[in-house]
Amino acid sequence: MSTTDDTYIVVTDTTNAKKVSVKEKWWHILDTWKIGIIPLPLFLLAGALIGIDCLSGKLPSDIVVMVATLAFFGFACGEFGKRLPIIGKMGAAAICATFIPSALVHYGLLPDVVVASTTTFFKSTNILYLYICCIIVGSIMSMNRRTLIQGFLRIFFPMLCGEVAGMLVGMGVGLMLGLPPFQIFFFLILPIMAGGVGEGAIPLSIGYAALLHMEQGVALGRILPIVMLGGLTAIVIAGCLNRLGKRYPHLTGEGNLMPVKPGARDESDAEPAQASSGKTDVTTIAAGALLAVLLYMVGMLGYKLIGLPAPVGMLFIAVLIKLAHGVSPRMLEGSQVVYKFFQTSVTYPILFAVGVAITPWQELVNAFTLTNLLVIVSTVGTLVGTGFLVGRKIGMHPIDVAIVSCCQSGQGGTGDVAILTAGNRMSLMPFAQIATRIGGAINVSVSLLVLGNFIL
Repeated sequence: MSTTDDTYIVVTDTTNAKKVSVKEKWWHILDTWKIGIIPLPLFLLAGALIGIDCLSGKLPSDIVVMVATLAFFGFACGEFGKRLPIIGKMGAAAICATFIPSALVHYGLLPDVVVASTTTFFKSTNILYLYICCIIVGSIMSMNRRTLIQGFLRIFFPMLCGEVAGMLVGMGVGLMLGLPPFQIFFFLILPIMAGGVGEGAIPLSIGYAALLHMEQGVALGRILPIVMLGGLTAIVIAGCLNRLGKRYPHLTGEGNLMPVKPGARDESDAEPAQASSGKTDVTTIAAGALLAVLLYMVGMLGYKLIGLPAPVGMLFIAVLIKLAHGVSPRMLEGSQVVYKFFQTSVTYPILFAVGVAITPWQELVNAFTLTNLLVIVSTVGTLVGTGFLVGRKIGMHPIDVAIVSCCQSGQGGTGDVAILTAGNRMSLMPFAQIATRIGGAINVSVSLLVLGNFIL
């Protein structure tokens, strides 16, 4: 911009002539030019500082440096995905934030110090679970109580119908392609619906190793690529569903499973607006964050006692607290602010860390065979399509139900984050956790039981 622009004057009214100062232009750049949520000058500064650390051969894995590092790379990958033509509006941001880092690691294009520090930070802090607990608790506290009750009561039916239909169609497509039925079900369809890596692929590999007398590493090597490819398919479909919702608004509740009739809002949902002055103070936000953390700790205790996954236990407790008016309206506000913060500011950094630390690129590439793709896409597509149709039939918002159905074929908690980000429905995280954790656990347990009896 030339120096004459610095003294540009509106000539239509000389009495109101205004000189645009350098300071105001700088503020304008900070407020409007952004990569993700990061102002462009701060983004460039972060890149320069990370580069200096990389040149020195040491990038600290402490939380201070990692916040800047994950934000820089995460939002860069997400922004790249958003700006891609056509697919940028179909979930490409979540895909790029997860799989570009994985590819960069595999091909040695990401500095080793960044890979080492990111992996150490991600695995030592379990930051993914902090993210999930804040998202789950915050989204539950943001829901209409009536919608929450109806959603939890009804969501299981479209999930069950989707799984049955997906299994049947996937099996049929596999048989048409000449694949053995045993391979189709136990090494293609079941891994897709197993609930991710930690809760699905690993238990499956242990079961297969014991029942089929094969090495666990070999079993995991066959299962994991299918899990990843099923998750990738679900991310793409979720992005397409989001676009469909933009075009046909009557098919979606924009994150609400159940339609809310006019005048039917719950009194408890009106209380926060009446009780607050429109400004949530810092102590209230801190209390909301602590509530999420403590509920997760209760979920961890439940896991030790009865074996229920901590996120699921936390989810049920949060629902009970919401239904019983267990927290004040102001604390509900605090939880909602924490939820919005994590949704907007932490999602892409988390996806970048997932891509670097636990997403093996070569295994994903190995799964890209025509037969695998046809079986996986037909299975996931049928599962989601059935959820859409059944959800609409029983009076739910079909697009939102279908996006929850996508999570039935995701990569566990990380897959839920990527799918809901692509679908722009992070408020559905509680239902996604049910689809992933409970649905996956049931599928794995029943299938291994059947396999054991079949072999015996």
